[in-house]
Amino acid sequence: MRMRELGRSGIEVPPVVFGGNVFGWTVDETASFRLLDALLDSGLNAIDTADVYSSWVPGHAGGESETIIGAWMKARGNRARLTIATKVGMAMGEEKGLSASWIARAVDSSLRRLQTDYIDLYQAHIDDATVPLEETLGAFARLIEAGKVRAIGCSNFTPQRLQEALGVSSRLGLPRFESIQPQYNLIHRREFEEELAGLCRREHIGAISFFALAAGFLTGKYRDAASLEGSSRQARVASFMTERNLAILDTLIAVARDENTTPGAVAIAWLISRPALTAPIVSATSLGQLEEIRHATALTLSDASLEILDAASA
Repeated sequence: MRMRELGRSGIEVPPVVFGGNVFGWTVDETASFRLLDALLDSGLNAIDTADVYSSWVPGHAGGESETIIGAWMKARGNRARLTIATKVGMAMGEEKGLSASWIARAVDSSLRRLQTDYIDLYQAHIDDATVPLEETLGAFARLIEAGKVRAIGCSNFTPQRLQEALGVSSRLGLPRFESIQPQYNLIHRREFEEELAGLCRREHIGAISFFALAAGFLTGKYRDAASLEGSSRQARVASFMTERNLAILDTLIAVARDENTTPGAVAIAWLISRPALTAPIVSATSLGQLEEIRHATALTLSDASLEILDAASA
């Protein structure tokens, strides 16, 4: 599988990063181990998670995803074969944000749950305007110096704040954000493409996008309210069911038919083809869905299909 460099970090990732938000949420530990075994066997060795996953589930406090990943790596003895990315900043109980003191404590908790002594990519999950960037980046620098983190990234930062952070790193000689996580898919393009994509290209910043399949909407299995009944993502997917988005979905389904594959595979392959994107983050809850992701990494869409999708979703 052809790997892609993440910014200037020296870290290489496959064309799809696996989203670990499902572990401990919609997938229990036993099923998670099966998925993770198949994931690594397929060559998809990069996993993105966060300390906060899955605190939204009743009875959960956060850390459930990291705990399952850590237990699996410990059981399999395969840490060196993996690229592990996690995040800090979202509320964990009464703690949140990007202060130096919280980052120092949060990283140790993540390392403990992951049962590892280093994190490949440690990311600011959200921007925190209450804390100076100098403080946040200084805290991350100390983690890199201590060997706890290989590289740092950010998520949900505006282009302006990412540029400001890069300036602080340059001015103070601190490690810079090597990646950013934007929302990006066939129905949500403007936020990334208008400014952020150009900034990533100019500064050689890696981009690993979330919501590649718009919470499952772009798989084509949700077409109306009835099809959403019982879905764990019901409210979010329902918000995507606009006239515009349904028209894009119809085009996606038609292209998938022409390409003799699934809408989900086409939606992922379209993202993989985008020049400013390093890799989309995609989740799966079954081995069948994982096979669709693997297939997408080997799928080269025709020029005609790409033009049709670009026009429909512009």
